[in-house]
Amino acid sequence: MSVEVLASVMNSSVETILSQMNLDSDAVIINQCDRFACEEREHNGHRVRFFSFPERGIGRSRNEAILRADRDICLFSDEDIVYEKGYAEAIEAEFARNPKADMILFNITVEEERRTYHITDRKKVHWYNCGRYGAVSFAVKRESLLASGVTFSLLFGGGAKYSNGEDSLFLKEFMSKGYQVYTAPVTIGRERAGDSTWFQGYHEKFFRDRGVLYHYLYGRLAGVMALRFLLAHKAKLCSEVSVARARRWMKDGIREGRSS
Repeated sequence: MSVEVLASVMNSSVETILSQMNLDSDAVIINQCDRFACEEREHNGHRVRFFSFPERGIGRSRNEAILRADRDICLFSDEDIVYEKGYAEAIEAEFARNPKADMILFNITVEEERRTYHITDRKKVHWYNCGRYGAVSFAVKRESLLASGVTFSLLFGGGAKYSNGEDSLFLKEFMSKGYQVYTAPVTIGRERAGDSTWFQGYHEKFFRDRGVLYHYLYGRLAGVMALRFLLAHKAKLCSEVSVARARRWMKDGIREGRSS
């Protein structure tokens, strides 16, 4: 099976991406900028296709990449990911080890304050714990992805109305259609330190947006899961606002989701 990186970048160039990401597989790069363009390069014996579009939104750019992918395994990525040597072979080995898997989630090393998960064993992912994984951990069989019809939401994520969550919704919908998702305790890359395109602190918008997301993720259990989230991470989330206030904001978001 062959791996193809599907990366979303902004105002970049093919030279910059090739110099920073340590790509050693085929790749489809979607560049959000101010023009339409397309170019193809050979890099380390692999094909890298670089498409530029004036549209904005992480969900839109990831969907554009899916439409152009043509290898066996799609590995979602961003421009701030730097891959480990041998990442493609490691991913292929995990799919060979677990032929039941339609998608496998891998470790990406990030700064401690931004880390939401760390995989330590191989196990199945379920609806109640799918919200912790970012899209850059997703490696999915292209055949299964296309058969599922699942795409990234245009309402959530960088450049959209709500600040993040498109990856969690994508994962939940994929699993709800009967596809099998597993974890692998394998680190395939790291995130370069830098400013987030969507995270501006734990303020009212963060909690309201998270409430809207929880409505779509958990339905009638959204309020319970919101409280669980706040209590589990209160040291990090509620250093400037109280748990009670953060919970009120999340409940406001849940109500907004219900009425939309």
